[in-house]
Amino acid sequence: MVPMKKLYIDGPVSGGILLSYRCAGGCQHCMYACSPRWSEDWIPKEEAERVLTLLAGRIQASSYGRDGIGINSGLHFTGGEPFLNFDLLKEVVRTAHGLGIPSTFVETSCFWCVDDETTRKRLVELKDAGLNGILVSVNPFILEKVPFERTERCARVSKEVFGWNVIIYQEFFYDLFRTLGLKNALPFEEFLRRAGRGVLQYVEMLLMGRATYTLGHLYRRYPARQFFGESCMEELTRGWHFHVDNYFNYMAGYCGGISLGDARDLDSLLQGIDLRERPILDALVTDMERLYEFGVKRFGYRELPEGYISKCHLCVDVRRHIAEQTGEFKELRPREFYYQVTNKTPER
Repeated sequence: MVPMKKLYIDGPVSGGILLSYRCAGGCQHCMYACSPRWSEDWIPKEEAERVLTLLAGRIQASSYGRDGIGINSGLHFTGGEPFLNFDLLKEVVRTAHGLGIPSTFVETSCFWCVDDETTRKRLVELKDAGLNGILVSVNPFILEKVPFERTERCARVSKEVFGWNVIIYQEFFYDLFRTLGLKNALPFEEFLRRAGRGVLQYVEMLLMGRATYTLGHLYRRYPARQFFGESCMEELTRGWHFHVDNYFNYMAGYCGGISLGDARDLDSLLQGIDLRERPILDALVTDMERLYEFGVKRFGYRELPEGYISKCHLCVDVRRHIAEQTGEFKELRPREFYYQVTNKTPER
């Protein structure tokens, strides 16, 4: 195989803007290792406008039209928890609307929905600013942090404000929690005791990010060689459901901690990414064995004796090991991700 010199990625057609990695929970399943312990860095309003301007004209509308929403359509505002900085959220929504970006929505854990008045007021303000809809996150991991009565309130009031443009993700758990009569927060193990472990088959979860460390005991494990011969080419080059974080890292494939480059330089990124300057990215789009050997030979990485639950688990663990030793690789950004993913104290 002739080594690639450049990586060519598809143009962005749908995705999200992470206003911050800071959240109110630190859920066990989080792909982006968000936490209340993250640095209090929020995306600068002026630079966010610059990124949104570059995305305008590229983002495709939902199949329901420019004013409709879909999980893998349009543009969403997320985190972390975007409602932790409501004024900033409203500003970027207004900017996106002014630029004509279609199918916009916000993702939330609903932690802030303490009463009907507050919930309705904020949602109406966002709609008036140009937001098309909302995604209400519902699963057993958020349930550990957020009383379900707040989730119910958010879903109910959102439907009053946004009509059909409300995504309950996941509806299975929303219905189950109501059937169980839940109102308060509930520890994960207590939820499993009440609902039965078989319910885990309905969790739509990618085995990556923090989940590989906190929930790995729930899955079968394999030796590293099980994933040799696989690559991340498809995930890292696709144009749908990308993310730009508050440090302007352009990320694809739900791959937290992997930066393809600076989103403010999007036009250059789309002309090809020089892999000679990004050896870890080069390994990822070639073969997981190359990443593993890179970690072993250059940084003394040792295979986990208990094994790995997925290709993404092997990937993130090798990357974590490297990032904790050096900040030299610009594709391993933000570096704080690699401490938060295992709840270690970040280096400043």
